[in-house]
Amino acid sequence: MDFKAIRKTPNILITGTPGTGKTTTAEMIASATGLNHLEVGALVREKKLHSGLDKVFDSFILDEDKLCDEMEELLKDGNNVVDFHSSDFFPERWFDLVVVLRADTSVLYDRLEKKGFAPVKIQENIQCEIMQICLEEAASSYKNEIIIELQSNNLDQLDNNVAQISRWIENYIQTH
Repeated sequence: MDFKAIRKTPNILITGTPGTGKTTTAEMIASATGLNHLEVGALVREKKLHSGLDKVFDSFILDEDKLCDEMEELLKDGNNVVDFHSSDFFPERWFDLVVVLRADTSVLYDRLEKKGFAPVKIQENIQCEIMQICLEEAASSYKNEIIIELQSNNLDQLDNNVAQISRWIENYIQTH
């Protein structure tokens, strides 16, 4: 069954390099619109949807199959805003809008340093942002017409992004 065709409320994916503001943006969208916020990183930790810890990068080694199995039922009816740094393994049918957050590397560096990321992890994420890895993943995995790229360097941009996405959600609900 094509759940996407019958959803009355959308599923939105907020993706981007770590430190671009995915979780903050998703929390604010959920608060403003009533959508459920699904923080994939927390789900991976809570449900142990990984195969151990990568000690070099201090991050879990994701089990994509287990994660997708866990998320399938959660997303079938819509009404979710999902945040995660990767997007290329999620089924296209899950999302009605894919938002790729971007940040200037100087802003990103400061945010990651404040989060306590190790220097090697900071450099890897800065390189990912420079190379537009998250944007490329989204572009290769979803139809161009559902992808939007938004800058997320400061609070004004955060507020504008939340307002823009909230308007999109209102329009989606009115037309479905």
